[in-house]
Amino acid sequence: MTTTNTTHGKVKGVDKLGCLQFRGIPFATPPLGTLRWQPPKPADKWDGVRDATEFGPTCPQNVGTMEAMGGVGRAAMPPMSEDCLTLNVWTPAADDARRPTMVWIHGGAFSTGSGRTPWYSGHNFARDGVVVVTVNYRLNAFGFLRFDELFDGFEGTGTLGIRDQIAALEWVRDNIANFGGDPDNLTIFGESAGGMSVGTLLASPKAKGLFTKAIPQSGAGHNSHTEQDASKIAEQFLDVVGVKAGDADALLALSAEQILEGAQGLAQTDVGRLPFQPCVGDDVVPVAPIDASRGGASKDVAVLVGTCREEWKLFSLGIREGQSLGRTHRPMQALFERAGKSADDVATVYEKKLATAERSGAAEQPSELDLRNAIETDRIFRIPAIRLAEAQVANGARTWMYRFDWPSKAMDGKLGACHALEIPFAFDNLNAPGANFFTGEGAPQDVATEMHAAWVSFARDGSPGWDAYDTERRATKLFDTPSTVADDPDGDTRVLWEGVL
Repeated sequence: MTTTNTTHGKVKGVDKLGCLQFRGIPFATPPLGTLRWQPPKPADKWDGVRDATEFGPTCPQNVGTMEAMGGVGRAAMPPMSEDCLTLNVWTPAADDARRPTMVWIHGGAFSTGSGRTPWYSGHNFARDGVVVVTVNYRLNAFGFLRFDELFDGFEGTGTLGIRDQIAALEWVRDNIANFGGDPDNLTIFGESAGGMSVGTLLASPKAKGLFTKAIPQSGAGHNSHTEQDASKIAEQFLDVVGVKAGDADALLALSAEQILEGAQGLAQTDVGRLPFQPCVGDDVVPVAPIDASRGGASKDVAVLVGTCREEWKLFSLGIREGQSLGRTHRPMQALFERAGKSADDVATVYEKKLATAERSGAAEQPSELDLRNAIETDRIFRIPAIRLAEAQVANGARTWMYRFDWPSKAMDGKLGACHALEIPFAFDNLNAPGANFFTGEGAPQDVATEMHAAWVSFARDGSPGWDAYDTERRATKLFDTPSTVADDPDGDTRVLWEGVL
């Protein structure tokens, strides 16, 4: 066992998979019981040496999309507790080498997930001289319901999960040198809600100076609620759990199970977008993250941003060909109509693109499902990533763009280059438990080697190894077999969104 110091006490880790691992280290304490829904507090100090060989519990959560796809039921999920604010460190050695450090923020629609998922094991980053930290933060109703106007004494509740992430970054700043890391060469990275969290942290004045580089994967700066929308969502939650606004005693008396039932009911209501995401209007997220980045909030941070080519195929697996999708097109139609553009004309461009795309999986005449997958991929993921890159470039920040194009062979190819597929490639963890369920058999190790090396290079030196992004060339690395760098890939559909999103 190896021990090292933290500001809260000594910890001992375990030597496993060729590196030192320190697991389940408390970085803060979430107020519990009658203090629930408050900002994180400093973790308590301890005497002696704390065992850091086991992962800490996850935030209470319902079964997420990824777990459901893998057939994981509630009983098979990791232990859960509201006392969940822990982090994990993978390092080559707990010395004074001051290695580049990366902090991973997991995804899961701000509702599910944790830093202990096998895909996120940082041992291969440690193999390549990088210290990796993965964090837990409060999720779903515990971390992202805004009660500010509904109860007294609940200010700042719409960003508690982001406050937890900031507390973790502060812990890394103060402690990572004892684990062989360099707090002055710190990269934050995350995927989906984790990527959206990275986009939020880029814009947050409370996170300024805590990191030097960022990799938002399949998430950027467009995911936040207005105060009005967030309050409506919180009111829906109160209706589900049977608590009246202002009755703080009844709210705090809810059990974790009742809160999860309320969160599940909320997820099934028509709120138009993710019910749980950061709310603007406080000191953590004063304005929408993309607007803050456009204003220069993240100009001092190097950014590597990107998406997967067919993100939405993951979310449309349960939809049958021929099933009416009219309702799912409403957000897209409204966006274009507000910008004075014809949604039908936009669909025509996408149909032509899909009909000629080598890997679209579409017939000569693309189906309505093919069209929906392409448009939702762009609306929710690709265009927001491009907008963040454009904002960075406009402010003189170092910026790179990628796209993950390799299509999964799993599920008879139905997943394509879908959402989250790039994660085991970036971590070089194709052999991690559950990865082949997503990738299928025979996932190309050379793509994982190349992508992982780019992430290591960016964390170490500030460049992933291809030309930086600008609004003329729009150079984009396409990870595939083989990988290439393309200028403005799919520019014909990109321009459709100008003035729209």
